[in-house]
Amino acid sequence: MRRREFIRVLGASALYPLTARAQQPAKPVAGFLNVGKYESNASLQGAFRAGLKEVGYTDGQNVTVEYRWADGHFDRLPSLAADLVHRQVMVIAATTTPGALAAKNTGTTIPIVFETAGDPIRLGLVKSLNHPGDNVTGVTQLSSELISKRLGLLHELIPTGKLVGLLVDQADPRAEAQVADLQEAARGLALQIHSLNASNEDEIDKAFASLSKVGARGLLVGTGEFLRRRAEQIVRLAAQQNLPAIYQYSDFAKVGGLISYGADLIDSYRQAGVYTGRILKGEKPGDLPVLQATKFDLVINLKAAKALGLAIPPGVFAIADEVIE
Repeated sequence: MRRREFIRVLGASALYPLTARAQQPAKPVAGFLNVGKYESNASLQGAFRAGLKEVGYTDGQNVTVEYRWADGHFDRLPSLAADLVHRQVMVIAATTTPGALAAKNTGTTIPIVFETAGDPIRLGLVKSLNHPGDNVTGVTQLSSELISKRLGLLHELIPTGKLVGLLVDQADPRAEAQVADLQEAARGLALQIHSLNASNEDEIDKAFASLSKVGARGLLVGTGEFLRRRAEQIVRLAAQQNLPAIYQYSDFAKVGGLISYGADLIDSYRQAGVYTGRILKGEKPGDLPVLQATKFDLVINLKAAKALGLAIPPGVFAIADEVIE
């Protein structure tokens, strides 16, 4: 081979990898926004990634996920959401209700997939469940609507109790709706509701002191990351007052709480991951109906029941998904 031809061939060979790389599509980037801490939500992040994988995306391989955690600080969410918008991610998975509202309030046209425990229509996230429209869709646990079911379960455990407490975090956007829903459900059971607000540890202590003064016979604990992260404190205070309580999250029952009933968060986050992947593939969020949770877990802690001197009714025991001895 002549020297000039050799140099031409060698040059073409050297350029080929660069040309090939240039022709490869850029790796898509998705955003993930959550009001909580990674340490207490690692399993939920794992469920989200599992959902992505169901539709062909593996974080770190053919998609990059930018994670933003607010560490329980609601006031950080707007800047974290704005940062993802500035990053020009292809889709934002806004998990938890405060995260979803923060992403929506940026006014971005970037597709948003929410995971919320509230009613997305009441919260202003979508116009309709079947036809969400615009750039937002997602998964709803409708946990506020399940609050009447929790009240019914608590009433079965303490049928003679006529005054029940409700503990909510007033900083949570669903707090007002939870109080209204429970008041409506209570009327059907001829019960009275004593509502209490708490957004820090001291307010939780004061709330339980108030419950003792008014003579509440039972307690429902509302939704939200703040209350969920205070599970051990709340369970301990309920035990000290010999107060039967029902919770949304199974975390409470697993640290000694009496009973929990709510949507399976793992499944909800998985579904959010699936929708995120479908949007990455080109589907429009407005064409994807809002998914409603179909898996619900009832967890009973028998040790807590024994300490309270309660016998679990056979009908409640029979429908339990998990019984902690």
